Amino acid sequence: MTAREDTTGTPRRSVPARALSGVLAAAVALGVGELVSVPIARAASPFFAVGSTTVDRSPAWAREFAITTFGTNDKPALFLGMTVLIVVLAAVAGIVERPRRPYGSAILLALGVVGVYAAVNRPGASALYALPTLVGVAAGVVTLRVLTARAPVAAGSGGDPSGLPRRRFLVLAASAAAVAAAAGAAGRYLADRVAGAVRNRDGLRLPAVTAAEQAPTIAAGTDVSVPGATPFVTRNGDFYRIDTALQVPMLTTDDWSLRIHGMVDREITLGWDDLTARTPIERAITLTCVSNEVGGDLAGNATWIGYRIKDLLDEVGVAPDADMLLSTSADGFTVGTPVEVLRDGRDAILAVAMNGEPLPFEHGYPVRQVVPGLYGFVSATKWVVDWELTRFDRAEAYWTRRGWAERAPIKTASRIDVPAAFGKIPAGPTIVAGTAWAQHRGIATVEVRVDTGVWRTATLAPQYSIDTWRQWTWQWDAPPGVHSLQVRATDLDGNTQTEERAAPIPDGASGWHSRTVTVS
Repeated sequence: MTAREDTTGTPRRSVPARALSGVLAAAVALGVGELVSVPIARAASPFFAVGSTTVDRSPAWAREFAITTFGTNDKPALFLGMTVLIVVLAAVAGIVERPRRPYGSAILLALGVVGVYAAVNRPGASALYALPTLVGVAAGVVTLRVLTARAPVAAGSGGDPSGLPRRRFLVLAASAAAVAAAAGAAGRYLADRVAGAVRNRDGLRLPAVTAAEQAPTIAAGTDVSVPGATPFVTRNGDFYRIDTALQVPMLTTDDWSLRIHGMVDREITLGWDDLTARTPIERAITLTCVSNEVGGDLAGNATWIGYRIKDLLDEVGVAPDADMLLSTSADGFTVGTPVEVLRDGRDAILAVAMNGEPLPFEHGYPVRQVVPGLYGFVSATKWVVDWELTRFDRAEAYWTRRGWAERAPIKTASRIDVPAAFGKIPAGPTIVAGTAWAQHRGIATVEVRVDTGVWRTATLAPQYSIDTWRQWTWQWDAPPGVHSLQVRATDLDGNTQTEERAAPIPDGASGWHSRTVTVS
């Protein structure tokens, strides 16, 4: 063996070139897998199948950590983490790959096994879901073998007839990168176009709501219009999004149907035309995520158009002992909602529109559930396609299996929006403003205090309805110094927000929101 060879008798290749070869091989595998998944299913994409399975199999504490740490950026954070891990493993695969000892190829094959397992275990998957990963990994292994075999030799190792000059190798590597990028981009583009959902949504005509069923006009003063305060109506683009879908389901109204079965007198399946033949209603309703920390922003208020859930349940005839509606989304996520809540007269609806336009894809297009007074994880199923009437002692929903509460009414909460946390304000008269909510109970009073002093009653904006949040303001003659502001609310049932701190899981956070400000 000469100095130009490694222990296998193979000429020593440049380590950076081999690492680059591994990364490009993984990119080709993922890109080709993405392309092959197009005619099969979006969920068959190896990258997204592994990501979705990671979310599904993660323990509750890990999921809550992700939401608490990254908020609505939890999915980009997961994508970034997966990408970094894949790059590192792929680089190692390239470094250890040898013609006679294909350790790197073995690493890609092992990743392929993970991808196949994740794909075939997605909801509704068949054996065909394994094909994108298998074809992608095969393409990646070929790419790895070719690139590592043709990589330039290490500096000082002399020439080698099987290795390419660095410039030609970079051209070959760039070609592999182009193949990976083109396949991945084509896969995503074609997947979206095949779905036809964008075109379908753009051409959707909203249901015509009669004057009697339109949402009341927002009275003057309902939005306090204080700079920095939360607007009364949350724009669609600003509305929080927390769900488990790494790929947003792209259903069309032609694709969509809702099967209603289980403990009912008559099973039915509704298509889009069946649903929209009913009488629509328009309501303003505030939604809140159970993951919302005290003072957090995982709450939003919108005007929704939809169809009463109670009417559909009455139509199928719910068995007297059925106490749970187990709803399932197009991506397999499940939610358990108490039947009595859906039939007690509140405006629980199957929503098809949000703030005057069809539901955004991220918020459930074409149909989602909106139920006032319950946290989203027990009520607000997006992309809903299946209802099973059952019992809490017979079935468990997605988050219930992970230790979260079965029934989760929203807790009375309040938040300081203005002044900003750790902000600096001038001494003298200033406005403290914020938002309070107790959906389906309504807000009776909001109180503010400074430096644990006497509670002062804030001025409430007009209450639009008991199903929406309510804004408030308080005039403060701020003295110089560092001060702590605290807020608490009392709902119309007489329940005052508790000081006791509780984490969001299993049934919602509690405690008083506070902000520290410097007055100069």
